[in-house]
Amino acid sequence: LICSPQNYPLYIRSVPTENELKFHYTVHTSLDVVDEKISAMGKALVDQRELYLGLLYPTEDYKVYGYVTNSKVKFVMVVDSSNTALRDNEIRSMFRKLHNSYTDIMCNPFYNPGDRIHSRAFDNMVNSMMMQVC
Repeated sequence: LICSPQNYPLYIRSVPTENELKFHYTVHTSLDVVDEKISAMGKALVDQRELYLGLLYPTEDYKVYGYVTNSKVKFVMVVDSSNTALRDNEIRSMFRKLHNSYTDIMCNPFYNPGDRIHSRAFDNMVNSMMMQVC
């Protein structure tokens, strides 16, 4: 999920699709945790170049990770708890790759900031990341 600074979704993608509503609920509830972490960091977030928030909260089935850009755009990623191959460094690099692709979209002169993201190149990048995880 990619959310605007006002917490409305710009991009949502989930695999598998049979529990999509559960994922949406999990992601949207995690936005409160993201806001808490941002407010707890305060000025430290501004001074800090690392925008990775780490593990937001684990559930029985999933682990939820967060990332915030300098412009307060929020990225949330939900990973299956049984996937022990994913380490913190891999999650961090996935967020950086996602952030770089998001920046490419923002540089497109035909994209209006705040609109939902409809980009085939971005979809392909997200799909390739998801295939690596699964």
